[in-house]
Amino acid sequence: MIHLNNVHKSYGTGNNSLHVLKGIDLNIPKGAFVSIMGSSGSGKSTLLNILGILDNYDEGSYYLDGTLVKDMSEKHAAKLRNEMLGFVFQSFNLISFKNAMENVALPLYYQGVNRKKRNKIALEYLDKMGLLPWATHMPNELSGGQKQRVAIARSLISQPKVIVADEPTGALDTATSYEVMEILKEINGDGITVIIVTHEHDIAAMTHQIIRLKDGIISEIIQNGELKEWKQQYTKARVTA
Repeated sequence: MIHLNNVHKSYGTGNNSLHVLKGIDLNIPKGAFVSIMGSSGSGKSTLLNILGILDNYDEGSYYLDGTLVKDMSEKHAAKLRNEMLGFVFQSFNLISFKNAMENVALPLYYQGVNRKKRNKIALEYLDKMGLLPWATHMPNELSGGQKQRVAIARSLISQPKVIVADEPTGALDTATSYEVMEILKEINGDGITVIIVTHEHDIAAMTHQIIRLKDGIISEIIQNGELKEWKQQYTKARVTA
């Protein structure tokens, strides 16, 4: 599904250049549930932006479902994002003057779907999230967890192959965070590839693979079988701290 080979990314030029990604090799198969971790400045947000076709890279190659993503026009990039990707953000990114249904329906508006049909489909996705009674509520009338479920419904409505989530639980309390992760697990169970960036170890431990970045390179990949031991070590460290 996702294949990166020797991907580099720098910002600035000359002496002011900052080399953020320093040769990323990464394969994420269809249906994977992956978390990306790393300290501030490790390159995880830059990597996520490249995966989400929100930013270009300088060297290497990035294939998304067999399509080379490289120096695309904004129109082509937007079309590929709309067809392939769904986005979930820490800050929800809901439009304040549109209600929950209208926010969920927005991707279909850009696909040219008429209002009646897109609102009908949006209501179906809100129902899946348990939010049908809140369909006409504005974002400021929703809790953080409800906002994130609206955002997840919006990410799913165009039937993407990949969900890209940037700190999806970062603004939520622990109980609500786990509820959101359960929703993402169910989405992944339907065969959709899910990639999340998180700094929370307990959230990362709920995924099937952890990719750790350090100073612009992949320093470690923790697979399914190793996650249980990794989680136990992390829990023990927290208890003794």
